[in-house]
Amino acid sequence: MSQPAVPNPPDQPKFYRDPALVRWLGAAGVLAGGLVFAGYALGDGLTRWGRAERSVTVRGLAERDVTANLATWTISYSASATDLASAQASVDRDTREVRAFFQRLGFAERDLQPTGVNVAPFKDNGQSGFTVRQRMTLRSTDIARAQKAVRSQFDLVRHGVVIEEGSGMSFTFTRLDTIKPAMVAAATRDARASAQQFAKDSGARVGAIKKATQGYFSIAPRDGEEAGWGAGDTPYKRVRVVTTIDFYLE
Repeated sequence: MSQPAVPNPPDQPKFYRDPALVRWLGAAGVLAGGLVFAGYALGDGLTRWGRAERSVTVRGLAERDVTANLATWTISYSASATDLASAQASVDRDTREVRAFFQRLGFAERDLQPTGVNVAPFKDNGQSGFTVRQRMTLRSTDIARAQKAVRSQFDLVRHGVVIEEGSGMSFTFTRLDTIKPAMVAAATRDARASAQQFAKDSGARVGAIKKATQGYFSIAPRDGEEAGWGAGDTPYKRVRVVTTIDFYLE
């Protein structure tokens, strides 16, 4: 039984019969597609780059009132005499009075320690002599008791101890690490609020943080700097930090 005849395929156009031409057309198609994609990617990239360049730099402030937790009082006193033994004896007497003063106020013996002694010879109208200077330092975390000591310091004068200029109580806040994170967060919120106001005025929206710089923490007297001889420090402090933040604008 004979097979039915298969009709001859129609003649193909000449370019289908040219392998080199087919390869060239294929390459041209791939190149064209690549150029279209590259153009889209470039346009999208430029758009995103333009967005990235839109930013605003603002500062955020955070302040907090704190109470000092460490009191330090260095008391300096001296005595002069024509002989060293007499000068030293006078200073020793003053030292006993200083210790008794703080004991009466309820401080422990370990709270008061000698922190320096100095002996200096001198001549006055041809007369030689010696000046002995002693420094005692109180260090306590009992802030209320330390304030009472400052208010009572004239008792030392009544007992013959002449306190030299520059002797004063210093109050210090040493727990900065316990409030740093919360203060940085508060400063960041303050900076974002400023950025949002700027964005609102310019018809934009605040995005993510582009760059942030934490400022220096400062601790100063809450009620301003003390001035003048005899003016003592106070335990009431104000902690302050300023952060500088760049926000993206969308």
